[in-house]
Amino acid sequence: MKAVPQIQKFMTTTPYAVNADSMVQEAAQLMDKHGIRHLPVMKDGKVMGIISDRDIRRAVGFTSFNPQVTSVADICEPEFYETTPSAHIDEVATAMADEKIGSALVMDNGKLVGIFTTTDVCRALAEVASQRFHK
Repeated sequence: MKAVPQIQKFMTTTPYAVNADSMVQEAAQLMDKHGIRHLPVMKDGKVMGIISDRDIRRAVGFTSFNPQVTSVADICEPEFYETTPSAHIDEVATAMADEKIGSALVMDNGKLVGIFTTTDVCRALAEVASQRFHK
């Protein structure tokens, strides 16, 4: 029987991130340009939160919201799910499903080394299924 793969096999290494002082419009443009939905928010070299495309869409719904003058820090989620590169995909995927979160930040010694998203979960599932089951 094969061992359950670790996150590091499927995570996105060196993820795009945004500075806490950046404007929301910049974050939205970065997400759009790279086809991503989650950005770690950095301040002084450390992760201080995460922002998603959903956070931005929700904020845009407020009539007083201006993405050109609102900083990412103002709308990002300061609490985020964190894991390590050696965590097993089943544990992380279960936690993501239970908490209904779209991404896990992968940290090693306090440093951001990757991101594991629902898209990565789907890729992992496809690979595991194709290795386990034959058509």
